Amino acid sequence: MKFVKSLGLGLLAAVLSSSAAFAKPIEVRIASHVSSFSPLHAQSELFAAEVEKRLPGQFEFKLFPGGQLGKEKDLMTNVQAGSLEMINVASGVMKLDKKLGVFDLPWLFSDRDHVKRAMKAGLEDAIRTRIEEVGSVKVIGVYENGFRHVINTERAIGEPFDLEGLKIRISGGKFRQGVFQQMGATPQKVSWGETFTALQAGVVDGAEAATYGFYEQKHFEVAKHLSLTGHVYTPSFLLASTDFFDSLTDEQKKVFTEVGKEITDAAYDASASLEAKYFEEMKGKLKINDVDLDAFKKATAKSYDTYVKSQGDDYLTIIRNAAK
Repeated sequence: MKFVKSLGLGLLAAVLSSSAAFAKPIEVRIASHVSSFSPLHAQSELFAAEVEKRLPGQFEFKLFPGGQLGKEKDLMTNVQAGSLEMINVASGVMKLDKKLGVFDLPWLFSDRDHVKRAMKAGLEDAIRTRIEEVGSVKVIGVYENGFRHVINTERAIGEPFDLEGLKIRISGGKFRQGVFQQMGATPQKVSWGETFTALQAGVVDGAEAATYGFYEQKHFEVAKHLSLTGHVYTPSFLLASTDFFDSLTDEQKKVFTEVGKEITDAAYDASASLEAKYFEEMKGKLKINDVDLDAFKKATAKSYDTYVKSQGDDYLTIIRNAAK
């Protein structure tokens, strides 16, 4: 009798195991507002590939770069509502809470290594907690969209007031526009897709964006100078809908969480490699120059005051302590 019972239990376990093995994989859409040229796309690919290694056949990841499923604002709304499983976005997350506006402060980080030190020193944990508190989402990973630079048709930008008199297409809100105005530039509102034509026609003299943006839009064909101002650093955020995440098994949740954190270094490396590739391909078309970072930091130091007065300096303290 015991043998029959054991045999029955064994068969049941085998059937359940077989059913799990042949269960239809869960479809997971990872959407982004930026193109496949961006580091965000590479990050999503890294995440999907690693989860597939650890949980083979359990998920079917489908990547939708380039705003195929909507603009950044739409993606945020949809993942919060649970109608989209995952997104990889950037500055849209900062709109959840003014405290996250720290990433819009100019010349916040000296370089990528400074970013990595600050994140590991507690900044990543702090912003993860904040986003989950105010955004009703699950933060799977914090990576990078990158440093923003200035491209223009007129001259190399080496010091702050080299921007004086230039009409610059600015992305971002009034704060970033104000920073450029402090240095004598005239911010212009032009849609990103029309920036190439605007540069060509002289409607604008330049634009500011992440490196991959200039590359994918071929701005190097009409501009003459790319100045590595690094005036703003924007992280990227791999987010999951709480409804989707809560529907996963404990094992699946564990793997998603672990992979999201463990691919961080690889994500930074992928971003650096892409940037180096784009610089290499653009340098034959225009002149690329470094800038006097200290001069820019001094010229815009007072722009931090408003943020500190309203949001405190706890994030800034972590960042400044990680500077060396």
